[in-house]
This record gives sequence, structure tokens and C-alpha cells, in this order.
Amino acid sequence: MILAASLTGLPRIRHAFFTRDGGVSLGVYATMNGGQGSKDDPRHVAENRRRMAATLEAKSLVTAFQHHSATAVTATEPWTREHAPRADAVVTKTPGIAIGVTIADCGPVLFADGDAGVIAAAHAGWRGAFEGIVESTVAKMEELGARRENIAAVIGPLIRQPSYEVGAEFVARFQAADASFEKFFRPAAREGHAMFDLPGFIALRLEQARVGTVQDLGLDTYSDETRFYSYRRTTHRGEPDYGRLIAAIALAEK
Repeated sequence: MILAASLTGLPRIRHAFFTRDGGVSLGVYATMNGGQGSKDDPRHVAENRRRMAATLEAKSLVTAFQHHSATAVTATEPWTREHAPRADAVVTKTPGIAIGVTIADCGPVLFADGDAGVIAAAHAGWRGAFEGIVESTVAKMEELGARRENIAAVIGPLIRQPSYEVGAEFVARFQAADASFEKFFRPAAREGHAMFDLPGFIALRLEQARVGTVQDLGLDTYSDETRFYSYRRTTHRGEPDYGRLIAAIALAEK
């Protein structure tokens, strides 16, 4: 797993950006697949997630049913996969629950206000970041007592600009929203395409949300096959499925 310096020193905060190492899954899912929506053996996924929760000193690990939205929800107790809310961020101040997001190129963002004891995990793909998942997460944290200026936010492993080619319609959508978003694109080798800086865009959203600190781990899921799963890499190779990484955070018991 990978830790962020800005979260490591916060009292009672446990976190991890889990890599694909340390689990029991096989084949294309080897080995720490946390994706309940994958076609992996559910028993393997359950064991992997149990190990993740234990690493974070938590009784359980919960993730939402993600659908590239700007919806953030509060977790006060664990839920099952069948009862998971449709959302792309989970916020809590309840000790003993690890809250997380699944990713395989989209951006995981972990948040913590150590003073207030409020934490969050957000799934920020381009659509969620564009539509306001960062803002929704911070607002939900404030409802539980967090203060923006005290929040530390960390952008974990995700697809980075050298690996993220997009089409002209994608670029036009961003330009229509704000001409300054042009800075997140550079020309691609293919005519009519561009390379998109997703972590740069997420960082802008975090800065606009006025959180206290923003750390970007600088890791690319697409190019680092040893440590990370990647939806786009799998698609390019024509593989049948792919594993999901977990980024999670928990508040330890006092």
C-alpha cells in the first residue's frame, strides 16, 4: 500500500492507497482486487477487502455504488453491497468504519480534518470532477463539523496526462464550461485528439473548494502495471475484465 505524508501524521487517521499486491485473487485480478462489481471470485474479493479493513484497524470497509456522479453520502454504520447507496463519495466521523472508493484509472481522493475527526473518500473521474464531486464532498464534511481550511486532501494513483488521450468532443465540453480549462490539454499524436491532465483538473477543483492542503502522489495507473490495475490498459489489450484498486481511510477508536 501507499501512504500520503499529509495524512500519516494526523491523529487517529488511518489510510491507504492499496496496490494490486497482497491479496488472494488470481489471473487478471492478481492479487488485491477490491472490486465487488468485477467478475472475480466473490470469496477472493471479500478476503481482500477484509485484509484492507484489518490494515486500517477497522471493523469493516464500505464503498458506494459508484456511477460517476457528484453525489456524496454520509456513513454512520456499515452497509452491504446490496444496500450500498448510489454515490461517488463517502463521508464519516464514525470510528471503526473504513470508507473507500474503487478505481482503475479514475482519481481517488482521500480527505481528512484531523481536528474535527471527519474523513472522506471520493471517486473523481473526469465526469465527477467536472460536475462537482469535490465540492459535494467538502460540503458534506462541513455538515459533520469539518472546516475547509483544516482539510488535507490527497490525490492518489490515477491515469495521468501522458496516458490519457481524449477526443475533440471531450475537449469542447471543457472549453465551453470555462475557457481557462484549455490548460489541462495538450496535443496528442493523433490528429483531432488531445491528452488530458485529470489530476491537474482535480487539484484545481480542490483549490477552488478552499481545502487546507492538496497533495498529489504523482502515480500513473496506466503505465505502472506492476502496482496498479487500469481500465484503459485492459481495454487496449482486449482483456476480459480488470481488477479494482481501493483507496480507503478510517478513524481509529479513541
